[in-house]
Amino acid sequence: MHMLYDSESFVVVHMLPDAIAADAPALQDAAPPPQLARHGFEIVDKRSGKEVYLDGSWAEMFQQQILAWQRDAPTQEEVEDTLDRYTGLAQNPVVVH
Repeated sequence: MHMLYDSESFVVVHMLPDAIAADAPALQDAAPPPQLARHGFEIVDKRSGKEVYLDGSWAEMFQQQILAWQRDAPTQEEVEDTLDRYTGLAQNPVVVH
């Protein structure tokens, strides 16, 4: 898990699949690792207290946006405007574990 962005309004975290070391001992009762390891992004809207998790094609599109931000160095307002477009998808309330 890598925090990519944190402001007064938003937090963006890149969730990476758990890597299993090739030399790790196999546990007899352990579940097999997933066949398709996928990453995703969690976007938390601090203003509403809701979050959205992007995976699959949504995550790939968001990854392209992040690469564009790295190339173009946008302002904080431009980043926040883009993140604000995802708030309509945010339906899950943020719960502290």
